Amino acid sequence: MKSLQPRHGLARVLSKLGICSRTQAQVLVRAGRVRVNGRIVRDPEASTDGVHDRIAVDDEEVSAREKIYLALNKPRGYVTTASDERARETVYDLLSTAKTAADMTWLAPVGRLDKASEGLLLFTNDSVWAARLTDPASHLDKTYHVQIDALADADLLARLREGVVDAGERLALKSVRELRRGEKHSWLEIVLDEGKNRQIRRVLAACDVGVLRLVRIAIGPLVLGELGKGQVRPLTASELEDLGGMLP
Repeated sequence: MKSLQPRHGLARVLSKLGICSRTQAQVLVRAGRVRVNGRIVRDPEASTDGVHDRIAVDDEEVSAREKIYLALNKPRGYVTTASDERARETVYDLLSTAKTAADMTWLAPVGRLDKASEGLLLFTNDSVWAARLTDPASHLDKTYHVQIDALADADLLARLREGVVDAGERLALKSVRELRRGEKHSWLEIVLDEGKNRQIRRVLAACDVGVLRLVRIAIGPLVLGELGKGQVRPLTASELEDLGGMLP
């Protein structure tokens, strides 16, 4: 007798198997390109057992893909999306030129960095692991080095530590300190344990401070290190273990 397994919508099952994104899976299903147990299914929400049901895409049976976990040093100017309606360069352009298994399966970014931001960005086809990393309940620290267009005096640092209200939303930094300064600019180290949209830029803008550069250098214990701009590398087993130990 089969053991009971959770059933999910067909598009979600294809995504969890690492075949493609859920949106792409919906397109495949509606086009009649997916069979379940030999029968064409056109409903992306059709209840499916990803363990026991036989699933085929374009008549080729699929199974769970090898789990892939990658780190990218995102340069400024790339958008974190699979395709862009304005034909801008995307992070997937960098993955496609990397000598990794990334071109063999669908990978999703874990969180985001906006076009003007740089630094550590993770990719995986393990949707469960990605959801745990991005779950607000994890309170996983993310560390940034930020160059601002002002000198960070004691008053500014105090205002940043106090937090701000922007568009009715309370925004706070876990910690902030000055790293170094020039004649007109300072570099700050800012740590977040939450991930609200453009949080650092919004906090600084509320204090009348502009951002010249914003680089994410660490996610939890995982550091950017010596990874060059635009370069990709797989995470090591010990890095995955260290990250997993910090998750709920």
